[in-house]
Amino acid sequence: MAEKTRYSDEELEEFREIINEKLRLARRDLNSMMEQLRNTDGNGIEDTSPTYKALEEGSASQSKEEIAQMANRQQKFIMGLEAALVRVENKTYGIDRMTGELIPKERLRVVPHATLSVASKNARKK
Repeated sequence: MAEKTRYSDEELEEFREIINEKLRLARRDLNSMMEQLRNTDGNGIEDTSPTYKALEEGSASQSKEEIAQMANRQQKFIMGLEAALVRVENKTYGIDRMTGELIPKERLRVVPHATLSVASKNARKK
């Protein structure tokens, strides 16, 4: 039996559904983070009320920085998922960019934006 060089159209459709669901959730989470940064769902007095404890003020600032970092990571994740959708369209999805072999389905179901198999990723680190 010849070794598969790409996933079938049915398999690619399964991956497309997984990617689209993860994209939907990632965009929802990103929107939530951006709302927190803009204080759109607050009562409007967080930035104007006097604060008497410097620690609380510093904590709020640190919180916003952490949310901004999380939002940045989320944007990068969304870009990776969108790139994976392009690979699905091109029928190159699931092909290890180092070896040219297929990435196992189990890995793609968990990390749908992966471009390396676990073995390739570990070899790259060394």
